[in-house]
Amino acid sequence: MISSEDVGLFATENNCILVRVVGTRGSAPRGTDAFMLVSRDTVLGTIGGGQLEYLAIDHARRILLGVGASSRESVALGPDIGQCCGGRVNLAFDFAQGDVLTALLTAMDEDETSRPAVYVFGGGHVGHALVQVLNGLPVATHLVETRPDAPALVLDLPRLSKRVTAIPEEVMASAPSGSAFVILTHDHALDFMIAASALSRKDVAYIGMIGSATKRARFDSWAKSEGHPVAKQLNCPIAPHVAMDKRPEVLAVHFAAEIMAALTNYHAEQETHHVADATH
Repeated sequence: MISSEDVGLFATENNCILVRVVGTRGSAPRGTDAFMLVSRDTVLGTIGGGQLEYLAIDHARRILLGVGASSRESVALGPDIGQCCGGRVNLAFDFAQGDVLTALLTAMDEDETSRPAVYVFGGGHVGHALVQVLNGLPVATHLVETRPDAPALVLDLPRLSKRVTAIPEEVMASAPSGSAFVILTHDHALDFMIAASALSRKDVAYIGMIGSATKRARFDSWAKSEGHPVAKQLNCPIAPHVAMDKRPEVLAVHFAAEIMAALTNYHAEQETHHVADATH
């Protein structure tokens, strides 16, 4: 993920154009969150790739050269440019300086602080691999461990929060609404306690616990004996469609895909409900 620090440094070191997607119609490679910075010989970011991006880069560099290119363009994604999306993209081209740059950096900072939280309980080999994958995604990743020597705790990642605690389920109380909880600890009993705590919340986007169908059956039996409700929201196994390749790095990619799909769906539903409430 490109950070606001990356953008600020790039804009400071280069005379560049900020290219933004400001509108779309029909099918388009990216939405209105997409942007890139274009200097005379370097590009940071992407608006979706393909011929659209090549044309936008060329257009931005014409502006830098002062040849009179316009600051707003509407591009049809059809045969004329060698793309078959079928939609239309509206682009804005502005020098990345002054109020334009300030507005972009402010929006990026606001986006970074509002990203959904993913709590990974367990920093073993799978947790180690998973937090590295999540670090490149638009989420706020929190690693929670009971063991001070867990492998993942040695990671020094720019957007990873790490916490060692003897009572990991206490983290649930402070987790924001819409969070994802991924349970990967070294102890099945601890997994069950964390899962039960997560399931007691009604505002969670995703709950996953590593394990097999047998482990899921044992958890359901344990939960019933402890008086907990049926755990329909619990995903265990996580990503059950995964083939027999159990290498941590492979599992991490599949786990991250399932987590991101759940977060996207949850927050889209919340936004839909918010809009519906506002119209009544």
